[in-house]
Amino acid sequence: MRLTAAGQHIKIAGLETAMFNLASEGTRMLALHHYPGNASMIPHILLHELKMPFELKLVNRTQGAHKSPAYLKLNPNGLIPVLEDGPLVLYETAAICLHLVDTHLQAGLAPALGTPQRAHFYKWLIWMTNSLQATMVPYFYPERSVDDGNEAGAAQVRNHARARISGLLGHLDAQLASHGQPWLLGSTYSALDPYAFVLCRWTRGFKEPLAKPARELPQLGPYLQRMLARPAVQRVLSDEGLAQPWV
Repeated sequence: MRLTAAGQHIKIAGLETAMFNLASEGTRMLALHHYPGNASMIPHILLHELKMPFELKLVNRTQGAHKSPAYLKLNPNGLIPVLEDGPLVLYETAAICLHLVDTHLQAGLAPALGTPQRAHFYKWLIWMTNSLQATMVPYFYPERSVDDGNEAGAAQVRNHARARISGLLGHLDAQLASHGQPWLLGSTYSALDPYAFVLCRWTRGFKEPLAKPARELPQLGPYLQRMLARPAVQRVLSDEGLAQPWV
């Protein structure tokens, strides 16, 4: 397995893991169960932004590892990611992001509690998971919404989902235009930005005239380039072995 400057990859009993920023004795180690390019990429970026010691555990969904009895004990929904923080086991990407933010307040990856800015942080986090991300599910998996073999129905579901995603990307673009600052909430980078980056990245295969990918929108295009310039993002792209185009 390969060694890197900040961590090493190991294989134990068939489980591939990566140890990053190895903790000193007595420090509790986090473990992120992930698959490259999936929603787990969001907390993966956050962990590198926080410079946290953590163990990266590959859940090979191509081999059904996310449906294995061992993984279902961690997340009975069989979805990725899962974060283990000592005895705490968390699933749902937004919940993991909130946990990381709330346990590392000094990092400033969310506005102060009890402020209007924090309320907007919650609004956009819930909007991304409940509106934009949820709408992407029928785009990528349209067959789940129709009877077996109904290819025409699946194509219709996918086209409608793509149109809705296009409108939702417009909301993100408008948010950036509303303040003219580099990050989603304004001048300060937050945990929202990895979330928006990954969801926008998932549109990289969109083609006109059906829908534009996020990179072609006037505000989101430069925003995604700013995200790509962050060392934590570059590290995750490398560690997950993701090929270009990245966005």
